[in-house]
Amino acid sequence: MGSPVKEQILKLFTDNKDEFISGEYISKQLGISRTAIWKYMNELKTEGIDIVAVRKVGYKIVGKLDKITPTDIKLGLETKQFGRNVFFYEEVESTQNIANELVFKGAEEGTIVLAERQVKGRGRLQRNWVTGEGKAIAMSIILKPSIPPKVAPQLTLLAAVAVASAISKVTNLKPNIKWPNDILINNKKVCGILTEMHGDSDLISSVIVGIGINVNQEKDEFPNDIISRATSIRIEEGKKILRSKIVQAILMEMEKLYAIFLEKGFVPIKLLWESYAISLGREITATTYSETIVGKALGITEEGQLLLQDEEGKIHTIYSADISII
Repeated sequence: MGSPVKEQILKLFTDNKDEFISGEYISKQLGISRTAIWKYMNELKTEGIDIVAVRKVGYKIVGKLDKITPTDIKLGLETKQFGRNVFFYEEVESTQNIANELVFKGAEEGTIVLAERQVKGRGRLQRNWVTGEGKAIAMSIILKPSIPPKVAPQLTLLAAVAVASAISKVTNLKPNIKWPNDILINNKKVCGILTEMHGDSDLISSVIVGIGINVNQEKDEFPNDIISRATSIRIEEGKKILRSKIVQAILMEMEKLYAIFLEKGFVPIKLLWESYAISLGREITATTYSETIVGKALGITEEGQLLLQDEEGKIHTIYSADISII
């Protein structure tokens, strides 16, 4: 989890972006010696944070490596709660599994789990999602909303809006959402989202939002069988992006949208989701567990289900399906 003093130093740098901070100021604010400050600065350097020290001026962060350790996430993070507790692993089977364990140990809302490599990640419909080589984001966020289970699917749509908004703010790209939770850029998938719920028949105790994003992979890193339908932010943006910036932006958007959702319900989120939706008003194929339906996507319900009008004019409410745009 990191030391409290280092957390305070990271906050000082966050609050004083692109500015030098004198050793005297740090010493007075945190009540530590100049020698201790020097040791913490060296520790940050070993973690990939590029710090310059100018005599009689102070310290300044001028860059960092593309890492997603707790230090990388908290340096520049402006949320109040989301991402303040970070559990980071070099390799896991699934960040969702770790987050589930943390829930039962009493982890606070807004706690996140990050991994450089995920070898048995889960997607929708029990599909596998694997990351490797430190170029993707595999993250799980713990939520603890006091809401009935029937509205839990709304949180999946909320997360999709948060990711789409975050990508648009960090890059020059214009992402779209394919119902319910795929993020597309130029009609290719860049992110998938999975939510898992804990609770009873009347009330949710926790929801774990799993987010997997292709960030810095290049074209030759995708298998031939998916290159036509998958992409990464780097491929579409044309340059490498710091994953920590994407994570921070997602946490900021999630925290903001989650507060709106708890206060005002799903309607404001629904409007935002529809503004990113790529399939509304278009002909699609919805493949459910039991049937395949072809028709026009009309919109989503107040609960987040897809409304699909088939060729005979009948309107179907789709709760879970694979969607293909015709």
